Amino acid sequence: MGKYIVKRILIAIPVLIGITIIDYAIMCMAGSPLEMLQGPRVSEAAVEAKKIALGLDKPFYVQYFVWLGQLLHGNMGYSIKSYQPVSEMISSHLGPTLLLMGVSLLVSLLMAVPAGIYSAIHQYTKGDYAVVTFSFLGSSIPGFFLSLLLIYIFTVKLGWLPSSGMTTLGTGGGFLDVLKHMIMPVIVLSTSMAGSNIRYIRSAVLEILQQDYLRTARAKGIGHFKVINKHALRNALVPIVTVIGMEIPVLFGGAVIIEQVFSWPGLGLMTMSAITSRDYPVIMGVCLLSAVVVLAANLITDILYALVDPTIQLD
Repeated sequence: MGKYIVKRILIAIPVLIGITIIDYAIMCMAGSPLEMLQGPRVSEAAVEAKKIALGLDKPFYVQYFVWLGQLLHGNMGYSIKSYQPVSEMISSHLGPTLLLMGVSLLVSLLMAVPAGIYSAIHQYTKGDYAVVTFSFLGSSIPGFFLSLLLIYIFTVKLGWLPSSGMTTLGTGGGFLDVLKHMIMPVIVLSTSMAGSNIRYIRSAVLEILQQDYLRTARAKGIGHFKVINKHALRNALVPIVTVIGMEIPVLFGGAVIIEQVFSWPGLGLMTMSAITSRDYPVIMGVCLLSAVVVLAANLITDILYALVDPTIQLD
C-alpha cells in the first residue's frame, strides 16, 4: 500500500504541472487584467508601468516559470485586486466551502444509498418508479434554477430561511444560525448529486442481486435482511465508492455557482470575483487547489477499493 501511494504521488506531479500549464495558457489567452484599469482617468503610461511591475510584459512561458518558481518556494503570489497573499485568501475561504461540500455530500449519500437499494429490491414497482423519477428530476434540474425557486418560496413568500451569507449580519452567528443559512445551498447540491447517485447504486445492487451466491444464500435460509445488507451491499460498495470519488471534484466545481447565488463566503464566491476582475494569481491558486483535490480524490478512491474488496490488489 505504501509503495502504491508513493508511486501514485510521483505520477501525479507531472500531471499537476501539465494542468497548471494548460490553465495558465487559457487564462493568458482570456485577456490581461490591466484591461480592467483602462479608462479616461488612467493614462497609457500608468498602465504600461503597472504591466512592467506585474511582469505581464514578458512572454507567457516566462510568466509561468516565474509563477512556478514562487510556488516552489511556498509563495502563491499576491492578488492584483486586493494585494493580499493568495494563500491567506484561499485559507480564509476554504473552511466555508469544505463545510458546505461535506454536509452536502453526507446528505446526498443519506438520500441516495437507501433509495438506490430500495429501488433495486423493489424493481418495477410503484416505489421503484417514484425513486427513479426523483433521480431524473434531481439530476436534470439546473442548480441555479432550483436555487432561485427555493429562494422565491422559502425567503420571498414564506420568509422562513435567509437567502444569502453564512451568518446573520450584526449577530455572532452560532450553530443554529449557520444551519439556517446552509439549508437551501445543501438542498440544491445534495439533490443534484443524489439524483445521479441513485441510478448508479440501483444498477450496482441489481447486478449483485442476480449473482449465483445470493441465490445460494437464500436457498440456505439466510434472512432477507442479511442477504441484502451483509452480502449484496458489501459487494456493491466498489461501484458506490467510484461514484463518491467522482462526485468530490464535481461538487467542488458545482459549489462555485451555488456559492455565488447564495453569497456563501467560500472559494466559489472568491473565484467568481477573481474571474470577473481577471485576478491571475487568485485564479491560478484556485485552479491548483482544484487539481490537487481531483488527484487526491482519485487516490483515496483507489485506496478505498482495497479496503472494501480484499481481492483487489494495488500493484
